Order: sequence, then C-alpha cells, then structure tokens
Amino acid sequence: MPLPKKRHSKARGRRRRTHWKIKGKNLMECPQCKKTKLQHRACASCGYYNGKKVLEIKVKEKKKKGS
Repeated sequence: MPLPKKRHSKARGRRRRTHWKIKGKNLMECPQCKKTKLQHRACASCGYYNGKKVLEIKVKEKKKKGS
C-alpha cells in the first residue's frame, strides 16, 4: 500500500477543505398562502402547486384544557 512520503501541514489540509460548504435551501414564497416552501414542491400549508390544488390538507383541532 502506498503511503504519503511527508506529512501534510494543518494549513494545507484546511485549504483543501475550504470548498466543503453546505448549500442553502432554495426557498420561495407560495403565491396562494404567502408562506415559504421548497421550489418545485407542493406547499405543505395550503396544498397548491403551479396554481392547482394537488394535496388535501387536514386541519388539526386544538385540545382545550380544563373543559
């Protein structure tokens, strides 16, 4: 098995890793409900995609305390 002839410095290793970046999410505003959503996906809050209703969103009821 080949091995490195000399040790790489910390700076050289860090310089190589400078390009390891996390890309941000591509978010956009939903034209129907104005909430943020991922591009090319149906909106999770209203269920619309490309001006058409494609998902049926169920509304959860809040439980009341005491009564």
